Amino acid sequence: METIQAVLTAHPFFADFPPHHVELVAGCARNVHFDTGRFIFHEGEDAHRFYVIREGKIGLHIASERRGPLTLLTLGPGEIVGWSWMFPPYRWKFSAKALEPTRAFAIDGMCLRGKAENDHDLAYELLKRFARVSGSRLETMRLQLVSAYKDELAHVGGASRS
Repeated sequence: METIQAVLTAHPFFADFPPHHVELVAGCARNVHFDTGRFIFHEGEDAHRFYVIREGKIGLHIASERRGPLTLLTLGPGEIVGWSWMFPPYRWKFSAKALEPTRAFAIDGMCLRGKAENDHDLAYELLKRFARVSGSRLETMRLQLVSAYKDELAHVGGASRS
């Protein structure tokens, strides 16, 4: 049977993470399972954890008055979900829903924030990794938006040139 610490060590997000930091993170983790269609969290709710996906897929959604829920990203094994637990006011910016049966670790953000306050090297490692993830996801969303609205952008761009 694999330990949480062993699985976290093998997870891409924690690649090259110092072993004593993995141990600290593992102390804040628990196994979770989400059935297909289950919401994991909703936009605007309190954010007190993040998720390390082991199996399955999770969709990130935002509310749209005109179009209903819009899927921004689909995340799978080897990825993480959520960074709202790191920054006040600790509220989810998106909703997350299991798109298929999903196994993950839920990492308690309050527990981890407390450990990071006492170990600034841990805090720095977490910030670097979450910044990399958020930057990558912003770029992915930018490319998706450009692709989705390329005809409208070309029309607007063409109209402004005349």
